Amino acid sequence: MTDSATDPTPPTDAQTACFEAGIKFGALYHQFAGTPVSPASAASLERAIEDAIENQPHCESVAVTVLAEELDAAIEHGYTELTGRFMEVELAVEYEGNRVTARIAMEDGYPRMRVGSVERVNQAE
Repeated sequence: MTDSATDPTPPTDAQTACFEAGIKFGALYHQFAGTPVSPASAASLERAIEDAIENQPHCESVAVTVLAEELDAAIEHGYTELTGRFMEVELAVEYEGNRVTARIAMEDGYPRMRVGSVERVNQAE
């Protein structure tokens, strides 16, 4: 006998794809927050973050933008530490025919990580 109130339901493939996007953001944010960054090193840091996160399973693409104006305004001694207020990120994860796009962007002073879309994709490529 099973009780639907206590019987676990396995996640859908779309839910798993969303979870994978969250894992990528957690790794990205907590691995790179605090990294010293300056205007001269911003582009190479963007590429390093993209390359590192794209290594993870199911990750299709990562685009990181270090916000130059915000970065310049915060620098007092030649560099500052990377935080969510200095970057925007968009990534795509594909899992079992589901593509999730998600973003990190500042919202009310907080670096929000949000799912932008979940869509079915053609796997017959």
